[in-house]
Amino acid sequence: MNFEHCIRCTVCVENCPVLRVNPDFPGPKQAGPDAQRFRMDREKSPDHWVLLCNQCKRCDISCPCGVEPAQIILEAQQKYGQEHPLSPAHLLFANNYYLSALGSFLAPVANLIASTETGKKIFRPLGISTYIPFPKFRFRNLHSEKKARGKGIKKVAFFYGCFIDFYRPDIGRKIIRLLNSFQVDVVLPPQWCCGLPALGNGNLALARFFAQKNAASLSNYIDAGYDIVYSCTSCGLALLHDYPGIMNIPQGKKIAESVYNIHEYILKMIADGQIKPQFRKLERRLAYHIPCHLRAMGIGYPAAKLMSLIPGLKAEILDDACCGLSGSYGFKKSNEFAAIQIGKRAVAHIQKTGAQEIVADCGSCRMQLEGLSGIKALDPAEIISESLGITLEK
Repeated sequence: MNFEHCIRCTVCVENCPVLRVNPDFPGPKQAGPDAQRFRMDREKSPDHWVLLCNQCKRCDISCPCGVEPAQIILEAQQKYGQEHPLSPAHLLFANNYYLSALGSFLAPVANLIASTETGKKIFRPLGISTYIPFPKFRFRNLHSEKKARGKGIKKVAFFYGCFIDFYRPDIGRKIIRLLNSFQVDVVLPPQWCCGLPALGNGNLALARFFAQKNAASLSNYIDAGYDIVYSCTSCGLALLHDYPGIMNIPQGKKIAESVYNIHEYILKMIADGQIKPQFRKLERRLAYHIPCHLRAMGIGYPAAKLMSLIPGLKAEILDDACCGLSGSYGFKKSNEFAAIQIGKRAVAHIQKTGAQEIVADCGSCRMQLEGLSGIKALDPAEIISESLGITLEK
């Protein structure tokens, strides 16, 4: 644990979005390295306020000494989750993969219940917030898609994640066709939740269970010569950082060395001279919201670089505000006020740009920003596919 390296400069405090709006949270410095000096493995954890951290990782990025306060808090969250009964909302969101699979199977009924006031009255006593619409389940999810055929210049295994699979499989299908247009063969490996929802809700055992299943599956594809690509930045952070880190997955390092952001992968192919995309002109003005977990990965903003190649497209990069939803964080009633206030700050920046649409790599960012602003939010792959004339078959 590197908490000893904290020089108490408070830079992490200045970059914490939760601390600005929730006085019950002591901030990353006090909840992280300061409190860690007094935590003992043999003593029951008393610091319930660690659950107020939304794990945006902005404190980790800003720390000049490499202390990683968010990582310290994350480990404290797991200890607290093991020692105390968690709320129904924490338990439900930790098992989001199973609930989403059920919701997808019962899509028409589940969507109807989630959209009615009666349904919302059921959710609220469980501690689930309803201030923005729930995403709609899709009956035909992405994992039902067949493998791509033919021989291409590259072959990749697509880790698409729960959001695309159960809610927006159309984005996943566009990504597959986008890669196919570059003569890349795409397979959909057997996969489960990346584990981040369970990890963020204090259930390390369940997170590790999902991670082990994914690691076993992805390792087989890596051994067969496949690269792993992802589109969800939170899934990417789990694969790159949490599998070899807090989840301690034996194949974690191997997976982290073979995984690429989808746009990072396309840029690499362009740089290597393997493809020369012919982008069509798009006269659009976009606000590109950078998800916190994309910043945390330290790979830059590959989608922004790719969109800069599209003639006529103007995308203003906004990377100084968290959306506030942070996966399941903002869907908990206890965090509703903080999530809305943080989100309003991000929306205010977007509105100042005069943008016609919002673009964000993260599904929860798009839900939050569109729900609070009323401005349509898109995945970068949708813009890039449109410029290349890639559509889905009717």
